[in-house]
Amino acid sequence: MSRFTAHQVPRGARPDGAQHDRDLLVKNVSCLRLTHQIRLLTFKVLQQRRKLVILVPMYATIHATLRDQVKAHPRVVRIERID
Repeated sequence: MSRFTAHQVPRGARPDGAQHDRDLLVKNVSCLRLTHQIRLLTFKVLQQRRKLVILVPMYATIHATLRDQVKAHPRVVRIERID
């Protein structure tokens, strides 16, 4: 995957919020997949020794690739369901 978009803009990702030891990512979707944003944020929190909490609605389904990512990094990535 390229480090730049089609218009030569550098790729990057930022969390939606941050607390003292964790980054928060809010996704209001019906099916959540392992996106480039989630992969970049996982790498970032691994480097900074933080945690990534992904907040999704109760009805959201989690794609198998994202479940595998969470299993690969259980102490770093967590998915929480919200109302």
